[in-house]
Amino acid sequence: MKRIVLVVIPLVLILLVIWMKGSTVKESIIYFPIDEDARFESATTFLSLEEKKRNGHFRVRWDIQSKLNEQAYLRQDISLLFINGRLKGLINEWEQNTDQMIEETVVEGKESSLFEAITFHYGELHEQNDLITSAQLMSKDSLYIIDSNFSPLNSFRTPQTDSEKEWKDILDRVTTQQLESAWEKSLQELSIDKDNFNVFTLSELVDYNERPLPGFTEEETERLIGNLWEGLYKNYFLGIKKESGEVVEPFDSTIPLLLISKDKKFLYVLIIKDNEPVIFKQVLEES
Repeated sequence: MKRIVLVVIPLVLILLVIWMKGSTVKESIIYFPIDEDARFESATTFLSLEEKKRNGHFRVRWDIQSKLNEQAYLRQDISLLFINGRLKGLINEWEQNTDQMIEETVVEGKESSLFEAITFHYGELHEQNDLITSAQLMSKDSLYIIDSNFSPLNSFRTPQTDSEKEWKDILDRVTTQQLESAWEKSLQELSIDKDNFNVFTLSELVDYNERPLPGFTEEETERLIGNLWEGLYKNYFLGIKKESGEVVEPFDSTIPLLLISKDKKFLYVLIIKDNEPVIFKQVLEES
């Protein structure tokens, strides 16, 4: 099986502004030191099911919004939608000299499924002394869609009935089994011992918005998360570059699995695309 290995190195000192003809800025995600005075007043990802089907398909609204407490040189929100653990949609919204971002879209589906959306809310701030800082926050939402011939179209986040509990168990089990089987096979092929790492899915990382990762300080966690999303944006969100130089779309790949080395020296990002393991290595900065 062909293996694709990319090394992602933090680019903390690279200037984000890319000037094109007419002095137009190009969007990007670059980690800069966190601005202590900038904070997100709100940042949400929200999934909701429309009541009626169209042409035999149900429709799910996918909304993201965020508001910073001050105007930023660049505001950007990127969001990833996974259905049963596989990437099915992307949102990339950006604007200069604003504090707020709002984006909404509709995706179609068929058959009972688990929808998960993960968003990285980002702001780049330019100070008068030419200092560049950033603000960041993650949000997520998940929604179980029940599309069965034996019951009305339904959705829920937390099951309230025995039927919903049963559907949740089924969808969780099927999704988890498929992902874990693919991950375990790939880790064995890559000779990576999972016991040497703290392991999270990208969705689980969102839980560390306001608390440190195991063995890390808050500042180290913020830097790790910022550099991680920088790497994901360049090497996953915008397309996966193979060893041949070919760039392929990330759709239908598995939700990223994060393996953070217990010695805090590096992390791996494991993705399965077309039944092949894609592994990113990111060197962590020393404190």
